[in-house]
Amino acid sequence: MKIGLFFGSFNPVHIGHLIIANVMQDRTDLDEVWFVISPQNPLKKQKSLIHEFDRLKMVELAIADHFYFRASDVEFHMPRPSYTIDTLTYLSDKFPLHEFKLIIGGDNLTHFHKWKNHEVILEQYGLYVYPRPGELNKIDHPHVQFVEAPLMDISATFIRKTIKSGHSVKYLLPQEVEDYIKDKKLFL
Repeated sequence: MKIGLFFGSFNPVHIGHLIIANVMQDRTDLDEVWFVISPQNPLKKQKSLIHEFDRLKMVELAIADHFYFRASDVEFHMPRPSYTIDTLTYLSDKFPLHEFKLIIGGDNLTHFHKWKNHEVILEQYGLYVYPRPGELNKIDHPHVQFVEAPLMDISATFIRKTIKSGHSVKYLLPQEVEDYIKDKKLFL
């Protein structure tokens, strides 16, 4: 089975994430898309993140009705900060019959050469790249596939600020995620 790994903080998961994941699964040769919740991204401040189990629960709620999506807490059990290559290696060892591909936004290509073992990621796994607003970078490599997808300029930062200010996030989040945030009083 060919699995697309969609890494992120998902702080919170929003409709843009779901649209991109759906396009990747529907318009490529990926059998499934796994949302890999990163407990600590080496490039983000830890204090801005809500608890990893709340972020996992929101992803589970958001994808509950999608047969080809999975939520993964694999990085919760790994050393921190999490590096993509380490997670890819672990998953490849644990699921030797699966082929893993990395799903990233085109904006990540700017700094991809700075990622730990980026050459190994390219050669052994490959990238499925979706467009991001303002993106100009392209990598000409046989293991990089650019996938036509809607330009999604929805940010979790905007959603957190909107919640904190008491404004509506309707249509930005799945209803189940919005209800969970309200019930748990997250991002206030």
